[in-house]
Amino acid sequence: MNYEKLMNGTLVDMKPSGIRKFFDIAAEMEDVISLSVGEPDFATPWHIRQEGIKTLEKGRTWYSPNAGFLALREAISGYVSRHSHVTYDPKTEVLVTVGGSKAIDLCFRSLITPGDEVLIPEPAFVCYDPLTRMAGGVPVPLVTKAEDAFRLRADVVAAAITPKTKLLVLPYPNNPTGAIMPREDLEALAEVLRGTDVMVLSDEIYDQLVFDGKPVSTAKWWQKHPEKIAVLNGLSKAFAMPGWRVGFTLAHEDLIKQCSKLQGHMTSHICSIAQKAGVAALEGSYDCVDEMRQSFIRRRDMAMAEISTWPGVVCAKPAGAFYLFPDVSALYTPEIPDSTAMCTYLLEKAHVACVPGEAFGDPNCIRLSYAVADEILMDALRRMKEALYN
Repeated sequence: MNYEKLMNGTLVDMKPSGIRKFFDIAAEMEDVISLSVGEPDFATPWHIRQEGIKTLEKGRTWYSPNAGFLALREAISGYVSRHSHVTYDPKTEVLVTVGGSKAIDLCFRSLITPGDEVLIPEPAFVCYDPLTRMAGGVPVPLVTKAEDAFRLRADVVAAAITPKTKLLVLPYPNNPTGAIMPREDLEALAEVLRGTDVMVLSDEIYDQLVFDGKPVSTAKWWQKHPEKIAVLNGLSKAFAMPGWRVGFTLAHEDLIKQCSKLQGHMTSHICSIAQKAGVAALEGSYDCVDEMRQSFIRRRDMAMAEISTWPGVVCAKPAGAFYLFPDVSALYTPEIPDSTAMCTYLLEKAHVACVPGEAFGDPNCIRLSYAVADEILMDALRRMKEALYN
């Protein structure tokens, strides 16, 4: 049987995740330090795990509504209200999803029709482009630059809007750059979008991991234009719950209704045990979030100090998330001509796994996650320096 004729051509042409590729290779090697995967190295806080255990012991393993248990949606609404001073109706404007990535997928599939253009700032998370294509849309990259601290400029957005533009993705705090969008930048974007039919999908999965100042959410603008902004978030990063797969969408009830309907035909809902644990996370103490944030700040500063000693390498200081995105293009050679070759070399020579910048739209850089213990992080950076310069 000729499977090439059976398979979806868009999927066949899609490149595998650049993040998972090097993670999978590293998993089969010995003595490898992985700086490739974006997950906190902390265990899920005990009070959250305890609620999951208790739920399982009581046998509460039944189905939930497509949108998630109301208790979790209420907890999400309360959490957002505390941080952003905006109230979403938990019954109609909140949808619980299988992680943040599924929230993106559901919104794309619900909003995009064939030929619609989606504006995507780059560098950016690897899934926006392929999920746009799978929904029949056309990705339109918007290049952000290190000299602008990788912030998205309003004039760049204005120049990219066409009659076919359907969505603008706002991925801040940003993976892989750690960039954030200050309030004045968001206000400038809001002014550009005023009077257009462009909808904003704000991916705020790292919203609690902001190091310089307080997080700024687009939820504030949602109050004025609820039909034009969807906020996507989850518990993976801030609460060290990546494997629990608890994501959520905050949006106008019409969009939530369509996303929930679509989810009902796909995953139905997330694990009931994870939902109960999610309530414990959102309604419990946030001390664990503050402690993790302080650890990431310390590691960022340690790593920046080390990389600053690497000749030819330039690295913008990240203001959020837990990644460094250094420009290593000055070290390219005929044998190592791009970031994929550089990551392959570092994996083979230094036994350190990184992610090529090509995966995020910038071939001059590599992504390093500093979500590892201090001593492991510094060991990895020393190995890399030795491999690069000796």
